[in-house]
Amino acid sequence: MIEKECEAFLRGRSVQDGAHDLGHVKRVVALARGIGEEEGAELSVVVPAAWLHDCVSVAKDSPDRNRASGLAADEAVRFLSGIGHPKEHLDAIYHAIEAHSFSLGKAPETLEARVVQDADRLDAIGAVGIARCFLTGGGMDSAMFHPEDPFGRDRELDDRAYAVDHFYLKLLTLKETLHTAAAQREAGRRHGFMQAFLDELERELVS
Repeated sequence: MIEKECEAFLRGRSVQDGAHDLGHVKRVVALARGIGEEEGAELSVVVPAAWLHDCVSVAKDSPDRNRASGLAADEAVRFLSGIGHPKEHLDAIYHAIEAHSFSLGKAPETLEARVVQDADRLDAIGAVGIARCFLTGGGMDSAMFHPEDPFGRDRELDDRAYAVDHFYLKLLTLKETLHTAAAQREAGRRHGFMQAFLDELERELVS
């Protein structure tokens, strides 16, 4: 029941970019449920937090971006209170949503928050992560890569201007930030795929 109500709630809200659409949310929910089951987390916290972690949409290039997860946590608790979700889980859900954000830099203090953060970061890497990176870059009118130095070896990286720079500023760092064993296993495979993509991109650009 809670999942149908969360999905219906999200379908009625606007989305600022295609990389944070309902498809992203559903992937994060599936990952969070699987990781949570393996880790023994409280799913009454993990599942609604995963569903609602992006329920307030703030554009990637907005100056308010680092406030997005706190705004989402506020809205999620209001919604869940209104549909009668158990009150004893609301504080934990709030923390899990607020702490999932990369840009905020808040450390997750509970197992459930670590599960949700891991699930969200897994969806940012691998094949889906590559697609989301370029989709977001296009939405911000970024170029795919710097024309003279595509991989930022002799210049300052700028992922607002060049989508490939985002791999080096964020995506390739995520594997080392994950907390749970299940997420770390999957991250190794996805990280390798991203590195292979960049290797192939370099081969094609210099051939």
